[in-house]
Amino acid sequence: MVNIITIYKLLLHGLLKLVGMTQRTIEIEPGTILNIWVPKKTTKKHAVVLLHPFGFDGILTWQFQVLALAKTYEVYVPDFLFFGGSVTDGPDRTASFQAECMAKGLRKLGVEKCTLVGVSYGGMVGFKMAEMYPDLVESMVVTCSVMGLTESVTNAALERIGYESWVDFLLPKTADALKVQLDIACYKLPTLPAFVYKHILEALSDHRKERIELLQALVISDKEFSIPHFSQKIHLLWGENDKIFDMQVARNLKEQVGQNATMESIEKAGHLVNLERPFVYNRQLKTILASLKLQRLDFDREGAQSNLLRNYRFHKSGFSIGQIDAE
Repeated sequence: MVNIITIYKLLLHGLLKLVGMTQRTIEIEPGTILNIWVPKKTTKKHAVVLLHPFGFDGILTWQFQVLALAKTYEVYVPDFLFFGGSVTDGPDRTASFQAECMAKGLRKLGVEKCTLVGVSYGGMVGFKMAEMYPDLVESMVVTCSVMGLTESVTNAALERIGYESWVDFLLPKTADALKVQLDIACYKLPTLPAFVYKHILEALSDHRKERIELLQALVISDKEFSIPHFSQKIHLLWGENDKIFDMQVARNLKEQVGQNATMESIEKAGHLVNLERPFVYNRQLKTILASLKLQRLDFDREGAQSNLLRNYRFHKSGFSIGQIDAE
């Protein structure tokens, strides 16, 4: 029997091309390849980068959001290393290396500034990108994620969902185990035929060894973790019924980020809120992105007024900017 996920992805890829998206493969460095969906034509629209969780690749995770945002923004949807078509022959499995590869890929595509939208693992890599590349990452929208997956956060989350390790939860070996995983990740899992879970599992089974290494590298001790200072605006958009990173985790994260953070939640939605309630998620995401656009316009306007005032003062004093630069 043909895998229905494979067929669905082919249809989805065709639909994405109709809305102006195309798939690119970029060599980050020798042996490291990034697969990413990008706009067919670059414009002056603001770039929005969608970072996927640990499981589905980028385009399966963000399909509804790409269709909703592609007309208004330049949307970029990368696959993390060992997901989709992205691979490396190097040994580094850290979130920092994922962040480095994403940033280098975006720079190769000509992206100078962007807003990141990250779910779960995507949010963790997004925080690393914001910390390491503040000139690239202008703002973030974080969904059901944490700044750092510490041992204490890990132990509390695994206790809530009844698992011994992230590997056991995130890398199921059977269709039944996958169904349990998705039931935990959703507020209300839709009824699906048994063969669908089998086909999903087949589609997600690549690079198991490397994905185990990614999870092992992700968990850090509480002593190693320190809260960076983020200059960016960070918006938290949560599923109220997330069992993995619940609303208390969201409140803790808001406190860690500080005054640059805002928080909203979506009722009757779990960890995979962007897939479970896509229309509500899209509506709130669009509102957040629109508010960020207004902030950018205000900032640009203030900058222009400041330059105008500076030029006026120089003119009044009898100097030109050219004279001062020459001096």
